Amino acid sequence: MQNSILSNVRQDWFGNVRNDLLSGLVVALALIPEAIAFSIIAGVDPKVGLYASFSIAVLIAFTGGRPGMISAATAATAVLMGSLVREHGLQYLLAATVLAGILQVLAGMAKLGSLMRFVSRSVMTGFVNALAILIFLAQLPELINVPMLTYWMLAAGLGIIYLFPYVSRAVPAPLVCIIVLTSVSIFFGLDIRTVGDMGELPSALPNFLIPQVPLNLETLMIILPYSIAVATVGLLESLMTAQIVDDLTDTPSDKNRECVGQGIANFCTGFIGGMAGCAMIGQSMINVKSGGRGRLSTFAAGVLLLFMILVLGDLVQQIPMAALVAIMIMVSIGTFSWSSLKNLKHHPRSSSVVMLATVAGVIYTHNLAIGVLIGVLLSTLFFVWKIARLFSVSSTVSADGTHRTYRIEGQIFFASADDFNKSFNLKEALEKVSIDVSDAHIWDISSVAALDTIVLKFRQRGVEVELVGMNEASKSIVGKLAIHDKPGAMERLMGH
Repeated sequence: MQNSILSNVRQDWFGNVRNDLLSGLVVALALIPEAIAFSIIAGVDPKVGLYASFSIAVLIAFTGGRPGMISAATAATAVLMGSLVREHGLQYLLAATVLAGILQVLAGMAKLGSLMRFVSRSVMTGFVNALAILIFLAQLPELINVPMLTYWMLAAGLGIIYLFPYVSRAVPAPLVCIIVLTSVSIFFGLDIRTVGDMGELPSALPNFLIPQVPLNLETLMIILPYSIAVATVGLLESLMTAQIVDDLTDTPSDKNRECVGQGIANFCTGFIGGMAGCAMIGQSMINVKSGGRGRLSTFAAGVLLLFMILVLGDLVQQIPMAALVAIMIMVSIGTFSWSSLKNLKHHPRSSSVVMLATVAGVIYTHNLAIGVLIGVLLSTLFFVWKIARLFSVSSTVSADGTHRTYRIEGQIFFASADDFNKSFNLKEALEKVSIDVSDAHIWDISSVAALDTIVLKFRQRGVEVELVGMNEASKSIVGKLAIHDKPGAMERLMGH
């Protein structure tokens, strides 16, 4: 057992050292402008997002359940914090970040990560496609009303990204793109937008601090709604991203550990002046496509991020935004499931509707949680409708016409309970009725109530009722909830 644990640790940290370090470098460079942009969205100083990205990436490398996934400050959480900062200030944001971390740890301990099994493939595809579109749309501000030279640099960057792998795969193409375009920009003194134009980089290490807020119920009531929203959206995006990376790398992950890990990372980040964050699909895709697979890649991204803004800040500020936009466009194109468009004609219509609704919900609201919720609800409704249609009832009558046997097939639950009730002829002159449920399953209180109603109505008419073939699970729920064999059952029916 101990040898197995040590083997897993070695594999996670040292099984892919060279690629993990190189991919971590690419991710760190791509994180800088995004962290600054997310700070602006939240209405705080750029250092708040940069410190958060460093802290979360380093901590999640140790505590997370998905090796190779990148977590940092994100737009999904930043957009939720804007009004809190405007109304109460930075200190309340830090307190909300700490509380969100606690809530996420509790969610992991409650095994809520296991709920991912209820997210259908159609919702996952919609989520991926919506994120790809959002990633592309996020680059448009860097492509509108800019010098023509920016487009030439962007084209050169995309050319490097897609063509360099044919020359060599020893170095990630996105890293080559950044190095080449930055060198060209500095050498020729090109007048184009750079990382330095996004905001000022911090020049000192983050300090430990306790959020300066009153420790009372009023403060809790102020930050609790924000913390719940951040914890929910953060976990949702993290778990969905983890599932995507699972599929890309053909490796499993521990979703409940990921919940706890995200919580620990956010909890600690609030004490060094950082904002809440979660997994980032864009950076995770960059990491995977650059060869990153282990925890070392995530750790390296965080450490190198801090090193570059503190030690190499002057150089980092000269990186052309066109180079980073080219990388993000590559991520957008690679993330989108192009096969899902071809499959619209072949997949069941309900699956296509779920996928498209998820995409539309995310794009329209710019809220991943709402889009995914729409998809999950539609998936549930379509599933329930499909299962309810599989329900059927047939019957045969004895030669003398006094005994009818009803044979039930399928699932008896709230969606089929009404059809179950309508399948019996209560006006027929019979002495005995047998209800054969050998090929059926009774699921919930609605189906038990329907069974009670039919049995008692037959008995009210003097007809003997026999239940046949009930499986153990159905017997259990009927035994607990049914009233047809309990004293006073007929009086309850009459009263109803």
